Amino acid sequence: MSEVNLDAFWMPYTANREFKAKPRMIVGAEGAYYVTSDQRRVFDGLSGLWTTGAGHNRPEIADAVARQLRTLDYAPAFQFGHPLAFELAERVVSLAPEGLDHAFFVNSGSECTDTATKIARAYWRVSGQSSKTKIIGRAKGYHGASWGAISFGGIPGNRKLWGQGVDSDHLGHTLIAGNEFTRGQPQFGEELADELEQVIGLHDASNVAAVIVEPISGSAGVIVPPVGYLKRLREICDRHQVLLIFDEVITAFGRIGNWFAASEFGVTPDLLNVAKQLTNGAIPLGAVLVTGEIYDAFMAAGGPEYAIELPHGYTYSGHPVACAAAMASLDILEQEGLIDRVREMTPGFESRIHELKGAPHVTDIRNFGFAAGLTLAPYPEEPLRRPFEVAMHCWRNGYYVRYGGDTIQLGLPFITEEAEIDALVNAIGEALTEN
Repeated sequence: MSEVNLDAFWMPYTANREFKAKPRMIVGAEGAYYVTSDQRRVFDGLSGLWTTGAGHNRPEIADAVARQLRTLDYAPAFQFGHPLAFELAERVVSLAPEGLDHAFFVNSGSECTDTATKIARAYWRVSGQSSKTKIIGRAKGYHGASWGAISFGGIPGNRKLWGQGVDSDHLGHTLIAGNEFTRGQPQFGEELADELEQVIGLHDASNVAAVIVEPISGSAGVIVPPVGYLKRLREICDRHQVLLIFDEVITAFGRIGNWFAASEFGVTPDLLNVAKQLTNGAIPLGAVLVTGEIYDAFMAAGGPEYAIELPHGYTYSGHPVACAAAMASLDILEQEGLIDRVREMTPGFESRIHELKGAPHVTDIRNFGFAAGLTLAPYPEEPLRRPFEVAMHCWRNGYYVRYGGDTIQLGLPFITEEAEIDALVNAIGEALTEN
């Protein structure tokens, strides 16, 4: 490819100096593989950024997008509508746990966070309890990069530069000693949810609007909830009249072998955030799913019918082209049985990834569905260096994995074959040995 000037683009969540000294350029993709600027095929071990589980460049999605662009490229979502947004909302809530009956469309996981927490605070206001404003997040949680998202998230590197954010507090995480190398859900740690009682007590329930957690924390390195932990959070929230928000931007639509983590773990939140896999990564689109009780509270708040009940939204909310991509993506998941495929192949993936126990530098391995995280022992005073080196070794040898903090993270495409799992694990093992 011709020489590209790299200076103008300030890259997100990237070490710009390192990248621009040694660029890693992707110029194509097909199925479970990327194509690099030097024409190497690289296995996509994270499904993009947890986004492209059905594989890259699906013609069904491309055709749906092209048809929609030729029919209706854009329509305003403020005070007017187009049929596809309503059809998609109906389809998504039909797949969701019972009771999550309405979808508010956004463009990203970050916007999901801001939308869900704004709805939560506004819900209490229209319900006559306007003092309930505080949001409780969790250490090691990731909810995006907006002001609200970094405030409620609990990853220090995403917070330290910005100063004071939105009013919030945080629970401790569930990555505890004694649960190392657990396969699937840890058996120990349910009682960690009881910290929520203390945090609510500190602020008083009359001031707390909602708790937001990822059922499985992705960016922190695939932290799986202990058995019973999420149910106990639900019980505590109910006891104190606090809303529960699940951030399923990573887990929804198949990643863990179910449509939703809420369904998998048998816990229904009051609001549920989705994005990423909704369109198979083709076009930005997300949604906040809410209960009928929350929606009805706004509809019943009074005032003339022409008055706006929730003064919130985005120019591209429910974009017709994004909706077309989402409908095609959901078709693929259903027609090809990809969610069942993930469930069926999880035991084999689990077995293979845990074979890295005992490999150099590996201090923990966690997994659920087609997601896994490895914690690596750090270099002295350089906790971020080893995962970077391991990931770069994998990249040079034809495998893309994510490095973040002290972890290596995997999110396999749902179309991955057993031989590809074997090859990926072997490549990581080699990288660990040589770094």
